Amino acid sequence: MSLVERIERATPEHRDRAVDGLRALALLAVPVGHWLIGGFTLDEQGALHNASPLSTLAYLAPASWVLQMLGIFFLVGGYASALSYRRRTGSTGRWLRGRVVRLGRPVLGVTAVWAALIAAGFAVGVPGDTLRTAATLVVQPLWFVGVYVVVTALTPYCVRAAEAAGVWAAVPLPGCVAVVDFLRYGPYSAAVPDWVGALNLLPGWLFAYQLGAAWAVRRLGRRGAWALLAGGAALFAVLLAVFHYPASMVGVPGEARTNSHPPSLLVPALAAAQCGAAILLRDRVAALLRRPVLWAPVAVVNLSAMTVLCWHQTAMLAAAVPASLTAGGVPGLTTAPDSVGWLLARVAWLPVFAGLLVLIARPARRLEGPWRGATRSRRAVAGILAAAFAVFALGLA
Repeated sequence: MSLVERIERATPEHRDRAVDGLRALALLAVPVGHWLIGGFTLDEQGALHNASPLSTLAYLAPASWVLQMLGIFFLVGGYASALSYRRRTGSTGRWLRGRVVRLGRPVLGVTAVWAALIAAGFAVGVPGDTLRTAATLVVQPLWFVGVYVVVTALTPYCVRAAEAAGVWAAVPLPGCVAVVDFLRYGPYSAAVPDWVGALNLLPGWLFAYQLGAAWAVRRLGRRGAWALLAGGAALFAVLLAVFHYPASMVGVPGEARTNSHPPSLLVPALAAAQCGAAILLRDRVAALLRRPVLWAPVAVVNLSAMTVLCWHQTAMLAAAVPASLTAGGVPGLTTAPDSVGWLLARVAWLPVFAGLLVLIARPARRLEGPWRGATRSRRAVAGILAAAFAVFALGLA
């Protein structure tokens, strides 16, 4: 029996293939986006430093509108969590602990492994700047897990709000983001401290999650989806054309403003349009994924979601760091991302990164499940290593 057939037979009848398909699409956009904008430069000592093609190839910014699919990820996350919460058999605390542990294990694993890799790198003479660059890239996607844990903890309140007010429960959230944006970028911005932007972290990402909860309790249908698609697209266009928000959905080195860290109003605007489109396309996606050959890769990606999120930067570094040590400047890998030639070469590297991720995922996938056989002392060592990595990555050491 082939793998495709085994996956098809193992899939329960009640499995929502459309939601899994949307999750897989949003998840795979994360490594593709990071691999395309994760450029490097080499200094005179041969050390790697982060660089972005968006600094010189500004016309690539619209690609970030497609590749930044976190709105869809939070939508299906809110949908799945709301259904799981409503079907729980134990207490809310027990339900939440189970969710948080499943998110925390892979993060603890990747940071502990990287603490050991950094120590080994120093021992064999890898430049310190290269190791700091690597640590920064590994940490880069992990912020998402922290935010996701917080919104997951709010699931009981999101469900109650969705049951009471439907999609309208999500409307105040972009309004909060708009107020903070006005403070940050309005006429009195000079008097506003930098930390105020952090107030957008929760409402900026909770918006799509709340939409997912409304979708799960059947308070968001096709009419609401059309309103989200049209309204989100219109707001997105106005913010770009009239209020001159940065065009890129990700941070660009050297730019004073960013739409992502923390989120600006452009994030919920794009999320609204994406979520509306995703809900409208649900039936078509479900029909496609009834084909076993299309469903099998979606199932595999969903089973390895946290592994992909936590280890995809390691896959790119597994190619870039050895190249910097042995070959120096390699087109599309360790050369400056400042030309169309670099972009074409980087696209050619994407299958290599994907192959390395598959190889890494085989052992790393074990970190997503229960750590059977791990003693309390081994867990303590893993925690100490993870803490040491965090100190190094955040520049505290």
